[in-house]
Amino acid sequence: MVHYVIDPAEIEAFERFGRRWMELVERHGGTHHGYFLPAEGASDAALALFSFPSLAAYEEYRALFGSDPDFVEADRIRDESGCVLRYDRTFMRPVLPGGS
Repeated sequence: MVHYVIDPAEIEAFERFGRRWMELVERHGGTHHGYFLPAEGASDAALALFSFPSLAAYEEYRALFGSDPDFVEADRIRDESGCVLRYDRTFMRPVLPGGS
């Protein structure tokens, strides 16, 4: 899970940023479960949820940060618009209905 503090005035840029990252996660073996943006009232909070089949698969994906041109281009949306003020990543595991 990635928790973002966003600039509400740059929500459209954040959506472009999010759509690009959804493509990249899916292309590199992950499953993106979506970005969750403010729906009512003033808010600067947004969330992204995605998963990978293993820690090794996630680490392969992370190794592309800063070097793969598509990753750099996606981050440029964030950097040039200022849509993300800060973010933090939390690793979680699901407890799903019917699980044992």
